[in-house]
Amino acid sequence: MSFNHVAVIGLGLLGGSIGLAVRDEMAGVTTSGYDADPQVRARAAERKLTDTVHDDPVEAVRGADLVILCVPVGAMEEAARSIAPGLSDDCVISDVGSSKRSITNALRRALPNHSVIPAHPVAGTEHSGPDAGFSTLFHQRWCIVTPPADADPEKVAELVDFWEHLGAMVETMDADHHDRVLAVTSHIPHLIAYTIVGTAGDMEEVTRSEVIKYSAGGFRDFTRIAASDPTMWRDVFLNNKDAVLEMLDQFLTDLALMREAIRAGDGEMMHDTFARTRAIRRSIVALGQDDPRPDFGRADHE
Repeated sequence: MSFNHVAVIGLGLLGGSIGLAVRDEMAGVTTSGYDADPQVRARAAERKLTDTVHDDPVEAVRGADLVILCVPVGAMEEAARSIAPGLSDDCVISDVGSSKRSITNALRRALPNHSVIPAHPVAGTEHSGPDAGFSTLFHQRWCIVTPPADADPEKVAELVDFWEHLGAMVETMDADHHDRVLAVTSHIPHLIAYTIVGTAGDMEEVTRSEVIKYSAGGFRDFTRIAASDPTMWRDVFLNNKDAVLEMLDQFLTDLALMREAIRAGDGEMMHDTFARTRAIRRSIVALGQDDPRPDFGRADHE
């Protein structure tokens, strides 16, 4: 392992899980941490999410050779500026955010003289905060590294190695391509979940609470996604606006076609679509990216 001291800025689900994973998977690597919320810092220290938890972001990164920013996308630039005085010249700056082009630009503006190599571990739960992290969060999950064109190949390889040590499968790709892919696989599903749960909430008075009382599995799955951190997801949509709108237009076109099939009684079209989507679900399970059990295996970490 090329990194000897990893600093984590933001000690919620992802930041805390990184600290715990380094402890379990990388003997001899030192960790330090900081969070802007003093209550989070106190709880992080109690849980020993990192070896040391600092009250000053500059001190948290001092001596680190890898700094990972685990803050909402909209806070990335401010967080990067806050740590600048404590960074060593050869330190690698990375992150865990879900919209890579905007983050790349923000970090390079804030830290023009440092090696910025963004990354996105495609892992998480609907829970947030310092009590949500666990060391195996990244096991057999993808981490997408999006190095700028001028990134040092050796430092990119070191970051890939870091995530592989945490149990992740690593892919590298261009930031713009990442943003289009994640708009489909993550951002639009969250947008749909937030919207449909909001619609159900608006209907509560009409249905006399029957929407919640008689929630079937499908609606409960939407509520799990819709329980995700609202600040984080607000920032994702604001910072990946172009890709989200492009994919949302495609989804609305497909939804309109399904509406017309229902109106026309076109059972064949519906069956073909449902069969194709069922096959996609089975492929995801076959690749080890989800659990076939009814609770998706998530109860193990609640």
